[in-house]
Amino acid sequence: MWKVLHQIAVCYWLQVKVTSTSWFDGVLAVFYPLMFATATLLVYRVRGDADGMQFAGLGAVVMGMWTCQGVVAASALARERWSGTLELLVAAPTGMPRILVPTTLAFSTVGLYCVVVTFLWERWVFDLPLHITSWPLFVLGVVVAALTLSLFGYFLAVTCVRYRTAWAIGAAMEMPGWLLCGFVVPLALLPTWLHPLSWVIPTTWAMEAVRDAANGSSPWGHLGLALLVGAGYAVIGGYLGRQLVDSARRHATLALT
Repeated sequence: MWKVLHQIAVCYWLQVKVTSTSWFDGVLAVFYPLMFATATLLVYRVRGDADGMQFAGLGAVVMGMWTCQGVVAASALARERWSGTLELLVAAPTGMPRILVPTTLAFSTVGLYCVVVTFLWERWVFDLPLHITSWPLFVLGVVVAALTLSLFGYFLAVTCVRYRTAWAIGAAMEMPGWLLCGFVVPLALLPTWLHPLSWVIPTTWAMEAVRDAANGSSPWGHLGLALLVGAGYAVIGGYLGRQLVDSARRHATLALT
């Protein structure tokens, strides 16, 4: 168990260093959420609705984690292919989940940094002090959002490994996710047929938990649903990862460079 934890910690720390020194993954991952948060808050400020600003402010804080995870996680294995290291990862005795989950968790760590930066940005630039009733539960909700997003990112990584333009798949999910996860508009305003799509994204429930903590409601139900949905993606991702790797080995299609 100690060796497994040590290997996961090493993979996580190495990926954090790689991500934090990358122009696209590090700098732009922080810049983009601020740009999107600014656009969202400007739209709501025109209405002069204090409750709407609070709603949008909380959504913009968590929205940065979704931005950090989507494009980067979807192209995680594609980048390994471009670098010529995908074959080494597949051939390594360490299982793919023990490599990918720490990697996507590192992406979520950058997302946590975006949460702090966006929170300060809203306060200093927009003079928007977010009202948080329970800070411990609020922080717990943000951490659960980061954890479940990393599991969702793991699912994206293994399912997009066979596509050369995997990054485009992640990019295509970014803005629809703002609506489906309830970052910028209440889910009740979405068409009814879209609600099931929202329910199968763990960030939807984590966002609800964050708002519960801010409003003084109990977030435990939504936290449990977020963890349950995230665990489901981990299980599905683990199964699909084995199937895709086995198929690539049988058909010699791993190196699609």
